Amino acid sequence: MLLGVVCGVWLTIAARSGSEVAVSPGFLESGPGLGTPDVTVFMTACAAGLAVATGVVGSAGRLRSRRPRVKPEARLRIGTRGSPLALAQARDVESRAREQLQQGGEIDICVISTEGDRILDRALADVGGKGLFTKELDRALLSGEVDCCVHSMKDVPTTVAPGTEIVAYLPREDTRDVFLSAKYATLADLPDGAVVGTASLRRQAQILAQKNVVVTNFRGNVQTRLRKLAAGTVDCTFLAYAGLKRLGMLAEATQVLEWSDMLPAIAQGAVGIQIRSNDAALRGTLSQLDHEPTRLAVETERAFLRALDGSCRTPIAGQAWIGPDSRLAFRGQVLSADGKQRFERVGDCLPCDGPELGKTLGDDLRREAGEEFFAELQRAASEHAAANAPPARVP
Repeated sequence: MLLGVVCGVWLTIAARSGSEVAVSPGFLESGPGLGTPDVTVFMTACAAGLAVATGVVGSAGRLRSRRPRVKPEARLRIGTRGSPLALAQARDVESRAREQLQQGGEIDICVISTEGDRILDRALADVGGKGLFTKELDRALLSGEVDCCVHSMKDVPTTVAPGTEIVAYLPREDTRDVFLSAKYATLADLPDGAVVGTASLRRQAQILAQKNVVVTNFRGNVQTRLRKLAAGTVDCTFLAYAGLKRLGMLAEATQVLEWSDMLPAIAQGAVGIQIRSNDAALRGTLSQLDHEPTRLAVETERAFLRALDGSCRTPIAGQAWIGPDSRLAFRGQVLSADGKQRFERVGDCLPCDGPELGKTLGDDLRREAGEEFFAELQRAASEHAAANAPPARVP
């Protein structure tokens, strides 16, 4: 109150002397010749002074809102693998998420080493499959070490860890595979006996269905595989177009393969964001990043894979897309490891019914192929694992 009176005295003197005082209308208007009695000016000025002192009126005389101070959004911690491709995807999510967070929010990218990144001397199918790329990330998410995880969805098991969910899919990249070779311009040019490097049973089966070649295990991140290829370890290899594009390395591709040459993997080219299911606040923020056409297509493909109990030990391919007629179409197949047998299904439906279509076609294909076919796939995978196991260490 005393501060208000002091400010009032100052404002009164200013008013009577003809000084400009800009206080919001309704509090005080002053200037020479207004004819306002001194006592009225003084009392009004005291009220204005108290308002200025308490911060209700700004220095420019405008009324301030009495909204509570908004604290900056808590730090968002994004979990990711440490490969250049994984980091590129995490930075993409970071950029998109920053637009959704309140001003002042901080975002950290937390690199988490996974077993799949550490074991490079054996095919992925031989050492546990896709879960090797996600279980450490799952643990970090569930323990609260990170708030969300960014995944290449083709590396994510068909059932995510209990207590978590995929809250958003980014717009999908081109899903095709690319052929890379320093010796041959196209896949069609590949001669009999050529050495093909791949760790993917899907790619192995599809190339063996077309060519009489030798397939060898070929793992590592994109840069590692390109170095091996340049060193002449193999005659050719295959990578996902999406990965090369995200890394700015499309010039490395020798040929982009159409689906008729090599049907892509389930969820290839899709990036998903995983959160804890009980984190409603973060769901509200990150769900705004979801690209619905990608979600509908990928969830259709994953339903097909789930029906076949698919993993990295099973050569399964499949793609869903929304066509010009606004219907969702799907094509999926499963092959024997040597490429000699192939079972395929196609179908279409309303986009909202995609997951049900994927499950129905998967169940139908499984019945046609028969359980013995899938049992043989597992036997072949086990033999492959034994043949590629590293020598036992001598104590």
